[in-house]
Amino acid sequence: MFDLDEVTTVTFDSYGTLVDVDDAERALADYVETPESVSRLWRTRSLEYSFLAGQIDAYEPFYELNRHALQYALDSHGVDLSADERDEILSVYHELDVFDDVRPGMERLHEAGYDLYVLSNGNPEMLDSLVDHADIEDLVEDTISADEIRQFKPAADLYRHAAGRTGTPIDRIAHVAGGQFDVMGADHAGMRTVWVNRDDSPPEPFDGEPDATVADIETAAEKLL
Repeated sequence: MFDLDEVTTVTFDSYGTLVDVDDAERALADYVETPESVSRLWRTRSLEYSFLAGQIDAYEPFYELNRHALQYALDSHGVDLSADERDEILSVYHELDVFDDVRPGMERLHEAGYDLYVLSNGNPEMLDSLVDHADIEDLVEDTISADEIRQFKPAADLYRHAAGRTGTPIDRIAHVAGGQFDVMGADHAGMRTVWVNRDDSPPEPFDGEPDATVADIETAAEKLL
């Protein structure tokens, strides 16, 4: 359970937590026959590339890894598109649909006095557009990007970097994320954790549990208030 006297800062993951990555299907629909399948492979490969990059010292900004992942997904489905068409699809990451519970939940936390940040693998340009599109610029103190230290989640150094950027002891930060790998990474680094399990996924087979498991950001706020 949360010790409310301890937690002063809340960090939020971005993709899959604040905005819906499945929305990428709409950008693919005009170009491929199976947008759901391509979108799923695109997202999976994008995450895999970020994990691999951290292990083999092959860092690139997340937008570029996402570009490589899109190309892989298209190639795997036998789809040949021009560079302009691929860029058009890729640009959807600047305007993914925002979950309806995001602003109400964050407003409650902001009004309660918590300092709110976005902590993401996305590079700064992606995060700037996300905050603007999600209409939460008045609620968040800042965005913290993996690009600042060239390490992706779930590397412990990124969560520790976030603690330094926010000026908060790491055990007084609650990290809110939809990805279990992100929750486990934050927990390993010393943060409190809230898993936003929107699709009722089963837990992963590793020791440790999030401090709270919720269905959305509004419920996450209730756990902290």
